[in-house]
Amino acid sequence: MLLFAKQRLVLLAVPKTGSTAWTAALASRADMVFRGPPGIKHMSLRRYQRHIAPLLETAGAPALETVAVIREPEDWLGSWYRYRQRPAVEGQPVSTKGVSFDAFVQAYLCDDRPAYADLGRQARFVAPIKGRRGVDHLFRYDDPDGLRRFVEGRLGGPITLPRRNESPVMALTLSAQTRALLRRDCAADYALYDGVSKD
Repeated sequence: MLLFAKQRLVLLAVPKTGSTAWTAALASRADMVFRGPPGIKHMSLRRYQRHIAPLLETAGAPALETVAVIREPEDWLGSWYRYRQRPAVEGQPVSTKGVSFDAFVQAYLCDDRPAYADLGRQARFVAPIKGRRGVDHLFRYDDPDGLRRFVEGRLGGPITLPRRNESPVMALTLSAQTRALLRRDCAADYALYDGVSKD
């Protein structure tokens, strides 16, 4: 997560949406950079509203606008699946080696998920505390230029994004039945993504 006090902006780091590249590009210009364990780097909107926003208000800082990137749910899961195919995690409980993408998605949709499919939901990540407003500016992952133009406008000057934390390239297939289950169980994620227009 990146915080820019003067520009009154917070970039939330939704996992697997390019947040590592944004941190690499903008950390030197940010007033606060949240790194380290996933629970800190990938702080949800609720946790930001519960812990960070009150701290800033107490210090007399103006309210900041939040920005987040949302990825098409099947594509988002595909990125996680491919990321967990890396040799670096082979043999660990989070590795997807030897698991098909279809089986991975089915495991993700189970109540008792194995470690390799134990992931959150994007819609929950950007959900606000009850009575508070949601993310001010949502962008689609497949519209990187829209986000870049927005951030450039707020920070001033061009931004060059490096390639960071990319998942291995591989073809993924999902059965029609599993895709239908995903659409049903992750309806909130699909509605969120479909509701964000490209710039």
